[in-house]
Formats: sequence, C-alpha cells, structure tokens
Amino acid sequence: MPPRPTRARPLRLTASALAALLTAGLGLAAPASAAASPAPTAPKVVYLTFDDGPSPQYTAQILAVLARYSAPATFFETGQNVAANPAVTAQVARQGDSVQNHTWSHPDLRKLSLPEFNAQILDTDHAIHQQTGRTPTCLRPPYGFVNTTVQSRAAFLGKTIKLWTVDPADWSLPGTPTIEHRVLAATRPDSVVLLHDGGGDRSQTVAALPTILTTLRQHGYTFGVLCS
Repeated sequence: MPPRPTRARPLRLTASALAALLTAGLGLAAPASAAASPAPTAPKVVYLTFDDGPSPQYTAQILAVLARYSAPATFFETGQNVAANPAVTAQVARQGDSVQNHTWSHPDLRKLSLPEFNAQILDTDHAIHQQTGRTPTCLRPPYGFVNTTVQSRAAFLGKTIKLWTVDPADWSLPGTPTIEHRVLAATRPDSVVLLHDGGGDRSQTVAALPTILTTLRQHGYTFGVLCS
C-alpha cells in the first residue's frame, strides 16, 4: 500500500516570528501599534491684554469671566487709575494675572521731556508695586506711539516695550459681535490681543469675552501672560 500523503500544517506565526518577518522586509504591514507616532505639535498660545484700567466696574467683570474660564491675561494699567482703585489692582495680581505699566496719565510719550517721561513710568511702577509687591518689567506706550527716543528711555529704565498684533478697536464700541469676529479672524499662535478694561464703557468687551475664550479654546489655544 502506498504511503499516505502528509497533510500540510497551517502556518502559525508567533509574535516574535512576525517581528522577524517585518524586520526582514517581507512586505507585511506593520500593526497599528507599531506605526510611528506623529510628531507632537507646538502649543498654540494667545495673549489677551487689557489696557487703561483698572476700572472698579469693568475690570472686576473681566476678572470674573477670566476666572470662570481659567484664562490668565495681562493688564497694562495707568498709574492714576491704580491710585484711584488700588484694591482692583491687588485683585488682578491675586488672581494670577500680570500687571504692567501703561504710564501714569496716558500721554504720547514721544512728546515728553526726560523728567516727564521718567515720572510717568516710575510713579506708575511705584503705585503698582504697592498693590502687587512686584515692579512691572514691561511698558505699553499709549496709542502704541514709539520712536527711538521712547525705546532708549524705556530700556534705560529696564522696561521691555510690548505692543500688540490683534486690535479689534473695542474702544470704539463697534458692537459685541464685531469685537468677537475681529479677534477670532485675526488670532494666530502667539498673537497679542489688545482689549480694554478702562477708559470708558467696556460692556461690549466684557460681553465678547466668553465667545472669544470658548472659541479659541475649541481651536486648541491656551492662554498665557506677558512679562510674568
């Protein structure tokens, strides 16, 4: 009787054998867990800044919104408003926000003598330090007006000038939806957004904040402070 043919046994690969085949380059697709991980993306940070405060009405409202969304910000305050509302400046600092120098009375710094310039900055430093325990390291010149004289004088006083990249002109009261649209349309990673908490009616700015914060966070942004 002829010998019975031997039945071929199915090929069973152990995990180590499969790995060896992959290493040998046999054209087998790597399992998903073995695929290369995508490179981490850089964080998307935006810096919200508020000028011309503190205001006992609007700064307090803005702080409440920021706290609700766990979003820090930077406040460029005028010395005369700090002197008039010291407790509000102290509250800004306690909440973990940055308080920086926006001069004493909001003048065009390009037009001041050296003594006048120094008084605008140093008197504001003193007022802020009294309420926060910290001396501002940054200066935002009113209206963004800067020339080489302003730059050199600020540097001599140890100040870094900080301007902005996104300006929705909220001071002009264009309407809450317009403020929201202008900020959201122009913001990019590392944008510095100019808003206002003092110097007039800032109710539209307060009303725009929740949508701005929510939408930016939905698009992967986090919020940082300047000159901390």
